[in-house]
Amino acid sequence: MAFLPVTKKEMLERGWERPDFVYISGDAYVDHPSFGAAIICRVLESHGYKVCFIPQPNWRTTEDFTRFGEPRLGFWSVPAILIPW
Repeated sequence: MAFLPVTKKEMLERGWERPDFVYISGDAYVDHPSFGAAIICRVLESHGYKVCFIPQPNWRTTEDFTRFGEPRLGFWSVPAILIPW
Protein backbone atom coordinates (compact mmCIF):
# COMPACT_ATOMS: atom_id res chain seq x y z
CA MET A 1 0.00 0.00 0.00
CA ALA A 2 1.48 3.33 -1.08
CA PHE A 3 1.69 6.34 1.19
CA LEU A 4 -0.98 9.00 0.78
CA PRO A 5 0.01 11.89 -1.48
CA VAL A 6 1.50 14.85 0.40
CA THR A 7 2.56 16.82 -2.69
CA LYS A 8 0.78 17.74 -5.88
CA LYS A 9 3.38 15.75 -7.84
CA GLU A 10 2.52 12.59 -5.87
CA MET A 11 -1.19 13.18 -6.51
CA LEU A 12 -0.62 13.62 -10.25
CA GLU A 13 1.55 10.45 -10.36
CA ARG A 14 -1.54 8.54 -9.23
CA GLY A 15 -3.44 9.94 -12.20
CA TRP A 16 -5.69 12.16 -10.09
CA GLU A 17 -6.67 15.64 -11.22
CA ARG A 18 -7.95 16.49 -7.75
CA PRO A 19 -8.64 14.67 -4.51
CA ASP A 20 -12.01 13.94 -2.97
CA PHE A 21 -10.73 14.92 0.47
CA VAL A 22 -7.71 16.80 1.78
CA TYR A 23 -6.80 15.94 5.36
CA ILE A 24 -4.93 18.73 7.16
CA SER A 25 -3.02 18.01 10.35
CA GLY A 26 -0.69 20.04 12.53
CA ASP A 27 1.13 16.80 13.24
CA ALA A 28 3.54 14.84 11.08
CA TYR A 29 2.17 12.26 8.65
CA VAL A 30 2.62 8.84 10.20
CA ASP A 31 0.93 6.07 8.23
CA HIS A 32 0.38 3.62 11.07
CA PRO A 33 -2.87 2.29 12.56
CA SER A 34 -2.00 3.67 15.99
CA PHE A 35 -2.50 7.19 14.59
CA GLY A 36 -6.05 8.49 14.14
CA ALA A 37 -5.26 10.44 10.99
CA ALA A 38 -3.97 7.31 9.28
CA ILE A 39 -7.06 5.35 10.27
CA ILE A 40 -9.47 8.02 9.01
CA CYS A 41 -7.62 8.48 5.72
CA ARG A 42 -7.23 4.76 5.06
CA VAL A 43 -10.90 4.06 5.79
CA LEU A 44 -11.90 6.78 3.32
CA GLU A 45 -9.44 5.37 0.80
CA SER A 46 -10.78 1.83 1.28
CA HIS A 47 -14.22 3.14 0.28
CA GLY A 48 -12.84 4.48 -2.99
CA TYR A 49 -12.18 8.09 -2.05
CA LYS A 50 -9.06 9.93 -3.21
CA VAL A 51 -7.39 11.33 -0.09
CA CYS A 52 -4.41 13.68 0.10
CA PHE A 53 -2.64 14.68 3.31
CA ILE A 54 -1.16 18.03 4.35
CA PRO A 55 1.08 17.56 7.40
CA GLN A 56 2.27 20.52 9.46
CA PRO A 57 1.20 23.28 7.06
CA ASN A 58 2.77 26.72 7.22
CA TRP A 59 -0.10 28.68 8.72
CA ARG A 60 1.47 32.03 7.78
CA THR A 61 0.58 31.60 4.08
CA THR A 62 -2.11 29.89 2.02
CA GLU A 63 0.38 28.04 -0.19
CA ASP A 64 0.32 24.75 1.74
CA PHE A 65 -3.47 24.80 2.04
CA THR A 66 -3.99 25.23 -1.70
CA ARG A 67 -1.35 22.81 -3.02
CA PHE A 68 -3.91 20.23 -4.20
CA GLY A 69 -6.51 22.71 -5.43
CA GLU A 70 -10.14 22.47 -4.36
CA PRO A 71 -11.10 18.96 -3.25
CA ARG A 72 -14.23 17.45 -4.75
CA LEU A 73 -15.91 16.83 -1.39
CA GLY A 74 -14.06 18.78 1.27
CA PHE A 75 -11.26 19.35 3.73
CA TRP A 76 -10.70 17.51 7.00
CA SER A 77 -8.86 19.42 9.66
CA VAL A 78 -7.77 18.40 13.11
CA PRO A 79 -6.51 20.72 15.82
CA ALA A 80 -2.93 20.71 16.89
CA ILE A 81 -0.79 23.12 18.80
CA LEU A 82 0.96 25.56 16.49
CA ILE A 83 3.57 27.58 18.30
CA PRO A 84 5.01 30.52 16.36
CA TRP A 85 8.69 30.77 17.25
